Amino acid sequence: MQTFEQLGVPSHLVGKLKQQGVTSPTDIQVEAIPALMDGRDIIAEAQTGTGKTFAFLLPILHNIDPDLAEVQSVVITPTRELALQITEEVTKVKDAATHVLAVYGGQDVAKQANKLNGRAHIVIATPGRLLDHMRRGTISLQSVRHLVLDEADQMLEAGFLPDVEAILSEMNAERQSMLFSATITKQVQKLGRKMLKDPARISVKGEQVTVSNIKQLLYETTDRQKQAALLTIMREHRPFLAVIFCRTKRRAKKLNDALTAEGFASDELHGDLSQAKREKVMKRFREAKLQYLVATDVAARGLDVEGVTHVFNYDIPQDPESYVHRIGRTGRAGGKGLAITFAAPKDKPALRDIERFISEKLERRTIEGLSPGKRKEQEDTERKPRHNRRRRK
Repeated sequence: MQTFEQLGVPSHLVGKLKQQGVTSPTDIQVEAIPALMDGRDIIAEAQTGTGKTFAFLLPILHNIDPDLAEVQSVVITPTRELALQITEEVTKVKDAATHVLAVYGGQDVAKQANKLNGRAHIVIATPGRLLDHMRRGTISLQSVRHLVLDEADQMLEAGFLPDVEAILSEMNAERQSMLFSATITKQVQKLGRKMLKDPARISVKGEQVTVSNIKQLLYETTDRQKQAALLTIMREHRPFLAVIFCRTKRRAKKLNDALTAEGFASDELHGDLSQAKREKVMKRFREAKLQYLVATDVAARGLDVEGVTHVFNYDIPQDPESYVHRIGRTGRAGGKGLAITFAAPKDKPALRDIERFISEKLERRTIEGLSPGKRKEQEDTERKPRHNRRRRK
């Protein structure tokens, strides 16, 4: 297996990746990074969850000159959610001198223009809003040396072709271009011919996901009702060891405080903890002195604890790869596991992507569907919390 160093990724970026728990490259990264480091254009067929974001971000970050106060790289995405997700990924591995900005509709244009004023080296944008800034004169693309079109098929399906062509017409012809698409349709090929020069062609299929030994349930709720739903289910299922995933450090801390207040043997694991504190928490969890670990994705990367019976997606992950990584904390070494996901109405797009990725529809459940006996027991428990309960073998 090749390493990031062998692909030409500089050591300071490799170090940043390791801090995020990313230690070895995916297939798309192995194929794309060397070509991009050599300055070639690429057209890549790659689905969400293959690691394609770092495939184009690492070469871009390697080539950014922080001393030049100009936009040097532009990533165009079809949705603001994807723009924000990519911006988060850049933020994880960039150095302090490199500035990145997400530019999308729904934000104040003047405030965005302010931030763009000579301070953004990398711009992650939706087509319409980027074009808006170009027409207002609040962004110039003449210095752009790297252009990425991500999810190109989705962009064309959404009718963004005229906007994309207008953006391309204002860009420096001497640039490196990258086109990523889940499917290479005739439309995508046609666009590729317009924007790419002698591109390397890459095709990577998503790995077949095997989660057959993990039972997956979905509870549809709201953000306001989510905590009460989690407590109800925990009291029914009585997990022996469980990992509960939250989207942010703040949410992990808040939920852990609520669980400990209810008498659960719980602690938190996230990036704000010192290394000594993280090791202490993990030791207690491995020894089952803690039963519930409330964690963020980054903190739980590579987490391998024998005996984890339950995984709760308190906050739904924003990409399918993270979902599979999360639920893989249970059902290990041939054992059985249970993964429970909570989804609010706003989570429907992420849920759809997850179900498409795993080729399976999550089994819907409701809190009202719990057995009457369990419901009565849960109500009694709410009046008198129980501590350190373990599942019967």
